[in-house]
Amino acid sequence: MTILSVDAGTTGVTALVVNQYGEIVSRGYSEFPQHFPQEGWVEHEPEEIWAATLVAMKTALDTLPADCDPPTAVGITNQRETIVLWDRHSLASPRRAIVWQDRRTAGICDQLRADGHEPRVAELTGLRLDPYFSATKLSWLWLNESTIWADVISGKTAVGTVDSYLIARMSSGAAHVTDASNASRTLLYDIHRGSWSQELCDLFKVPVDCLPKVVPSYGVVARTDPDACAGLDLPIAGIAGDQQSALFGQACFELGSSKCTYGTGSFVLVNTGSQAVESSTGLLTTVAWQEPDGTLTYALEGAVFVTGAAIQWLRDGLGIIESAADTESLARSVTDSGGVVFVPALTGLGAPDWDPHARGTILGLTRGTTRAHIVRATLEAITYEVADVVALMIKEGDVTLPALKVDGGAAANDFLCQTQATTLGVPVIRARALETTGLGAAFLAGLGTGFWPDRASIAELVQGAARFEPGQRDERAHQRWRAAVERAKGWAVL
Repeated sequence: MTILSVDAGTTGVTALVVNQYGEIVSRGYSEFPQHFPQEGWVEHEPEEIWAATLVAMKTALDTLPADCDPPTAVGITNQRETIVLWDRHSLASPRRAIVWQDRRTAGICDQLRADGHEPRVAELTGLRLDPYFSATKLSWLWLNESTIWADVISGKTAVGTVDSYLIARMSSGAAHVTDASNASRTLLYDIHRGSWSQELCDLFKVPVDCLPKVVPSYGVVARTDPDACAGLDLPIAGIAGDQQSALFGQACFELGSSKCTYGTGSFVLVNTGSQAVESSTGLLTTVAWQEPDGTLTYALEGAVFVTGAAIQWLRDGLGIIESAADTESLARSVTDSGGVVFVPALTGLGAPDWDPHARGTILGLTRGTTRAHIVRATLEAITYEVADVVALMIKEGDVTLPALKVDGGAAANDFLCQTQATTLGVPVIRARALETTGLGAAFLAGLGTGFWPDRASIAELVQGAARFEPGQRDERAHQRWRAAVERAKGWAVL
């Protein structure tokens, strides 16, 4: 018996087939294009996301070993905060999706903050006013694309996050749902009541009726239509935003357990149980998952917007590496960064600084600077960003951090993991399977269909592959990086 997991990320879709031992027995992957129509704008074509999903699923199914049974259920995890619109009947999208990285609504956020709305928004949602989240993207559509918005108001056009869109496509429009973990990232969901907030919908001018039904994170919520979904006729039984899914995939079920996923961005989450811990210094309070009985488990989160994307920029933007794998050998080829400091604020700064107007900054360049120094500075910056978030988490969440579990593509880099351990001053434990985001969705779907009987049986499947002990920390280098962060702030409005 197996479970199919679909992980719809920011740059591509990964499909995994997972067996009862928690092993990935086959996989498929397909990238989709990134669209940048203006400076600071990031968009995805929904049809391209769907096409990549079909390719990834077909590849995973076609490469399934002969001795493995076909999947019995589907779990979905996804890039969060990205907003998709689609026709409820044809399922065609009237415009591109506005991606979580998009900065176009910075002015809307500034105005709402100036009008005094942020404290109440934070109280209800656990979030802050930032272009990162979904609601201001919808406000922008209301202000700028009246024809499209008229169809939203009339009910012709549905609105949702990527999970909602994929489930609509998989079910041929039969289901318009999302789970609580995704809903909690929209600025429209009251995390204490566990429902959409009419007050917030009124503030952002979003009709409640256009939003999906909020369902538990595991349990059967829809069924795939074989005519639309690669011939599959399966229950959709697990849904979670990518970072919450990774928390589940790392079996962080206990109070205080934590993980960091190195993806396009880096996201550190700590399980705070039934308590929605409030942050006053830049962390986010979010729903980790919802039980079928409605019980919510919460997490405290630190969101770093650009980490893996910085490495991708070194490859595609600067052309100084051919692949992400090159970064480890290049970083090790020099003894230090040669005084180079990189602040990868390519789409603004997330926690703990939260400045949408910050921009990427490289300081300390000399005639002796080489690409190896820039690459090393990039990897060091990732570890500093994560360390700043973890320090706040320990302080505000009142938790200890005996070790940090890590996953995601960049976690394959031994230099990064070792440097992260040294920067934090605690061991870093790398997951055996780095694709814990997809594993989390599989675990949720399996739990929702009885494939695995309980969390304890899932926890037994999750093991660490490598442990990195901290070395001698260079506090001065971290302080120099913090000074560079201050110089990067507000650059876009100078």
